[in-house]
Amino acid sequence: MSTDSTGGPSRNERRQARAAKAAAELEAMRKKRARRSILTVAGIVAVIAIIIALLVVFSLNRSSDSKVDVEASSSDHGLVVGPDDAKHKVVIYEDFLCPYCGDFEAATRDDLAELAAEGKVQVDYRPFVLLNQAGPYSELATSAFAVVQEKSGDKVAKEFHDLLYENQPAETGPFPKAPELVDLAVEAGAEESAVKDGITKLAGKPWAEAATKAAADDGVQGTPTVILDGKQFQEGNTVEEYAANLVKKVS
Repeated sequence: MSTDSTGGPSRNERRQARAAKAAAELEAMRKKRARRSILTVAGIVAVIAIIIALLVVFSLNRSSDSKVDVEASSSDHGLVVGPDDAKHKVVIYEDFLCPYCGDFEAATRDDLAELAAEGKVQVDYRPFVLLNQAGPYSELATSAFAVVQEKSGDKVAKEFHDLLYENQPAETGPFPKAPELVDLAVEAGAEESAVKDGITKLAGKPWAEAATKAAADDGVQGTPTVILDGKQFQEGNTVEEYAANLVKKVS
């Protein structure tokens, strides 16, 4: 190794060392950016896959080959609002994580509540677990709903049902945990001491599993699936059209 007058590396060697260090840092940065790009693409692909799956699920409900014929108030896994002698009976199969269910709920909630109060329609909400492939939230929320309904009654359960949709997470997360659902249950009117352990320990899981099996046995393939007066309702190509047409039919 050549040296300068002080005995250290020569100017040329120092220049070469700096160049080698810069090249190494540039290569490390390139590899880091490449890894980041791969992760970003993988994340985008995963999100697209979930969106496509949800679109397929919604489309399945409107398929002319898919028919679900059930009666309102005929299940042990639902929440019924409105009188038995109402002119129209509506059954809504739903998943608390399904974004289309959230949109449908927002578009129909007030109208259906008003019509039920007027005695014109009876609505049977039947939550079950469909989107379990997206994570644990669907099961957790359905289980929590069952606990609240059992411990606090239908009125509080309906408020909790509505709050779950008002606070619905994206289908890709992040997902609320059990303590957050306990807070929503309390906001809905439940006593914390009555529902906390049940929600936290998934005490409603058997109910959720039974509701999911019942929906499958009924031929439900997607959410929201709506039954109007014993026949599957399929009028509408978008959630907005679907909701508006249903409200018009039962008004």
